[in-house]
Amino acid sequence: MSKQKPVSEVRIGHIKAAIWKNETENGTFFNVTLSRLYRDGDSWKSTDSLGRDDLLLAAKVLSAAHSRIYELQAE
Repeated sequence: MSKQKPVSEVRIGHIKAAIWKNETENGTFFNVTLSRLYRDGDSWKSTDSLGRDDLLLAAKVLSAAHSRIYELQAE
């Protein structure tokens, strides 16, 4: 079984929003997951925990994801 991938991603710096497409009998819906990327030794990891200095950047990423969802709906 293959793992579902997001239909789009918006990333600014270390904050990333993944946009997921969900097909239902009531139509298509989009959801967003937000994460902060960080380095642990030689590997990259992610967390959904944000610090104070991440919040404004997260707001910008979410705004861009909002715009991207409208673009996806228009396609």
